[in-house]
Amino acid sequence: MPESPFGFEKPEDSPGFLLWQTTTSWQRLIKRALEPFDISHAQFVIMAILLWFEEHQYDTTQVLIVNWSKLDKMTVSKALKKLVSYGLVNRSEHKTDMRAKSVELSKKGKALIRKLVPVVESIDADFFGKTTSSEQQSLIHILEKLAES
Repeated sequence: MPESPFGFEKPEDSPGFLLWQTTTSWQRLIKRALEPFDISHAQFVIMAILLWFEEHQYDTTQVLIVNWSKLDKMTVSKALKKLVSYGLVNRSEHKTDMRAKSVELSKKGKALIRKLVPVVESIDADFFGKTTSSEQQSLIHILEKLAES
């Protein structure tokens, strides 16, 4: 029998595999909570980013959403088209950069995301509440490092 290609004795020793399992479990909870609103997780993230940007007076463009969310351009573009069709987001020509699109939540979009953020944050609190505050801070630090690469 050929030598095993795995670098770990058991799957639980692989940080990638554990991250996969953890992410899948967490995303399943979020998806279930968002389904009644016909909003995908990516659409939720985009809308939450838009609300954050508005509250912090960012000049919001599609490129900025891509950079912050780490979603690919096509996913953001498709999600925004759908959110526009739902009347939750408005897209327009940028005031100073003709190549860019300005993006903002509609009144309906603001109302929905203000309702959904506490739901998702509650899921996060329950999900990550299995760890101590110190462990959560360590996890945040680790994830920040990994997200930078």
